[in-house]
Amino acid sequence: MNRYVVIDLETTGHSPTKDDRIIEVGIVILKKDKIVDQYSTLLNPHKKIPPFISNLTGISNEDVKDAPSFFEKAEEIIELFKESYLIAHNVPFDLGFLNTQLAINGFQQLKNPVLDTVELSRILFPQAPSYKLGQLAEYLGIYHDEPHRALSDAYVTGKVFLKLKEKLWALPGETIEHLIRLEKKLKSDLYPLLLERQKQLMYEEIVQKNIATYQGLAFKHIEVPQVEHGVEHVSFGDFLDSIYEENGALQNKLSSYEKRDGQREMSEVIFDAFQLQKHALIEAETGTGKSLAYLLPAVYEAVYSERKIVISTFTTQLQSQLLEEEIPLVRDIVNFPIQVALLKGKSHYLSLEKFNHELASPYEDNYDVVLTKAMLLIWITETETGDIEEIQLPTSGFHFFKKVSTESEGYIDPSSPWFSRSFYQKARKKAQLASIVITNHALLCTDIFNEYKLLPSYDKIIVDEAHHLEETASRHYGKKLDYISMQYILNQLGTTEETKFLGKFIEKYPYKQHHLSLEKWNATLSDAKYEIDELFRTLFQYVMAQNSKNKSLSDVGRIQYRFEDENEIPDKWKAIREMASRVSFYLKDLIHILTSIERDLLKEETFEKFDHDELKGNIDQLKSFIDRIAELFFNHHGEKYVKWMEIETHGAKNAVYLYSEPTDIADFLTNDFFTKKKSVILTSATLTMKQSFSFIQNRLGLPSDLVLTTKIKSPFSYKDQVKLMIPNDFPSIKYGKPDDFIYATCEAIMSLAEITNGRMLVLFTSYDMLRKSYYLLKEIMESDKYMVIAQGISSGSRARLKKNFQTFEQAILLGTSSFWEGVDIPGEDLSCLMIIRLPFQPPDHPIYEAKSEHLKNEGKNPFMELALPNAVIRFKQGFGRLIRSASDRGIVFVCDSRMITAKYGSYFRDSIPEVPIINDSTQKLMEQAKEWF
Repeated sequence: MNRYVVIDLETTGHSPTKDDRIIEVGIVILKKDKIVDQYSTLLNPHKKIPPFISNLTGISNEDVKDAPSFFEKAEEIIELFKESYLIAHNVPFDLGFLNTQLAINGFQQLKNPVLDTVELSRILFPQAPSYKLGQLAEYLGIYHDEPHRALSDAYVTGKVFLKLKEKLWALPGETIEHLIRLEKKLKSDLYPLLLERQKQLMYEEIVQKNIATYQGLAFKHIEVPQVEHGVEHVSFGDFLDSIYEENGALQNKLSSYEKRDGQREMSEVIFDAFQLQKHALIEAETGTGKSLAYLLPAVYEAVYSERKIVISTFTTQLQSQLLEEEIPLVRDIVNFPIQVALLKGKSHYLSLEKFNHELASPYEDNYDVVLTKAMLLIWITETETGDIEEIQLPTSGFHFFKKVSTESEGYIDPSSPWFSRSFYQKARKKAQLASIVITNHALLCTDIFNEYKLLPSYDKIIVDEAHHLEETASRHYGKKLDYISMQYILNQLGTTEETKFLGKFIEKYPYKQHHLSLEKWNATLSDAKYEIDELFRTLFQYVMAQNSKNKSLSDVGRIQYRFEDENEIPDKWKAIREMASRVSFYLKDLIHILTSIERDLLKEETFEKFDHDELKGNIDQLKSFIDRIAELFFNHHGEKYVKWMEIETHGAKNAVYLYSEPTDIADFLTNDFFTKKKSVILTSATLTMKQSFSFIQNRLGLPSDLVLTTKIKSPFSYKDQVKLMIPNDFPSIKYGKPDDFIYATCEAIMSLAEITNGRMLVLFTSYDMLRKSYYLLKEIMESDKYMVIAQGISSGSRARLKKNFQTFEQAILLGTSSFWEGVDIPGEDLSCLMIIRLPFQPPDHPIYEAKSEHLKNEGKNPFMELALPNAVIRFKQGFGRLIRSASDRGIVFVCDSRMITAKYGSYFRDSIPEVPIINDSTQKLMEQAKEWF
């Protein structure tokens, strides 16, 4: 069958079973890889089209008033699909809608073979940034004439399919064979196309460029670059002159280049710190260009001293920016070669050996796992890194990836054929050869914690986004335990009903005197899972039963409860500890069984290294759980550590997370990091409070005699670009009237949205307040004029929510937690930033509470030493979301009058760039906002 019919529907809503109807049908027909015909019709749904749908599609009630009904056009549409594939961008939606309407109108439903371009795009273009039709079309270079009109969308879907087919025809035979085995679980009827491609490969001698194969697996061949030597020496001053100054490399490279004095100043401070072997704290405000400012002294020092420089970032977004934008620019403007490598932890990299083993597994997989396997098969023919963050896996695909990541491998003998093909080992080799190694705070802290065994040797490092170093280090010096992780590992030990973990080994390595039975294994495993479930259910009930004064709410809505053995209810806590002991007992039983298997099977000549790694990996995981139980329930550190639990109030009754972290990380970092490195450069846009570095210096344990401090001012003219507005008539949230405050907030959001035409980012400190505001806004809106997008309510990741916000012309984005930083929305997409409350941590937050007690015992003021500095730095991060370029302008509207009325308000006002501050009634502020726009 070589006829493909592509369909797209526009409808009154998303549910045909809830009386939604089709308002437009668009169809294109493909033969011999060309679009040969098209069909389009509007349909009268015999009901009102919602305003949102009209805004989205441009189809009004007037447009369909005289259009035919679906019944009148049904036979024409059915005829078009005879002896054809049915293609749609999300087949379940379009075919489901079409078949429901056919059934309602008395016609037979379509049963054509289908091809879903969403599914196929996920498989064949795993690195695409999005699978929404418009964004996918842009990624593939397809012009989209009228988005959200049926014929235009069908045309684009047809073009996407042709690109998919072209990609399929370029795949190596090994990949096709694996896809044939997986195809039956996919939504798309792909088998005939795969078979056609396989037959073609049998008759053609095709040499796949840059593709390597091993044990039936095809993947990209990667060469580790050779290091170039021999650089003519120039002084650092001359080096910077040749780049920053008039007629320098930057001016020649960038047509819009304007010299920023702060950028050069930052480069010079870093170089001085390197030469003096001192540490440095550098606050570089927005617009400094700090990435380039620190890369230049880093590459100069690395190349001329022939010593590696490490750069650590907190977010993957900044890593991508460095690798894709800043490093290529540096390579263009310096006159010597630079070797740069990115190195992450083992959990980020795919293990080809493990993946190949899973592909051969006889176990039946669910849809998400099959889709993940298919995506990985294509991705490994393209990726040079094997870093899973290059692609977007389906939800349970990440669970599968844990099984096939390098972290699950255990030790690999360097003589193994897989060792030379390992993505992680290639990344490590590149890092060993590189002048600049880019990593993340998590791996940096893991390296410090493991006595510097992971990263290549270095003595100078630049830590960007340094305001996150304390929290990352605290997590790595602490422990975490949760129900989901424990049950996941135990479920892996009993993956299927057909063959449990032990059964697999008995079946594969039978021997006469086996002293362990499958029944005993299953019974012990079942008992362990039962005890874990009982422990976490009891913990859930225990937390829920505590007085509210002992609990707090996290910014994502979890209940948090700080626990200390000596303060808990004796009888109940004793019972919980006994349950924890029983869990450890059963885990030890499982370890004993697995260790016995390991000991006995090592005698077998056929016992494969891969199976030994799997066995040892499971033993290590169970031992880790026992260590964490001991730390959390039985080890006492006094005030040096804080322990707390978090529970999902609307989740399962065993959704409990336990944590232990040090209350003060300063001594750890001083002894394990700062005293062991010659120069640590810590930089961020937010390190100071009221122009002072003392807070961050004390929290991180930086020795004051070895630290240079510099504050680089922003080149932006904030006083001309921003107005800071603070209402003086908002209801007080303190006196038991939070609902009044929320209502006033929502009214202000609506009023500002009318002035700024949407384009608002609203930052909350409480998920509960965000949720209440979202539903109140939906209630008081007169129409669907504004698209309200809310973190935790609207589906999608932070990046997806941001992209959706930018897609709609009139949108309001409500965020908490991670939206206070790292979200860049430049230009006219963002005109108003609203901050609901000053971002103080709740005083009953477990970590804050413990750190406060620690400071009190040292005779210090917790509010001034901890709460206020943290809030100011967080506020500065939020404030920085509005102005991202010299041409941006807008309003920052702070609903919290404490910024003016409280004694500490000056700390917030004096810590941000100088801007006009207007404190007046809400009505007068709105009048001034109208004038501003």
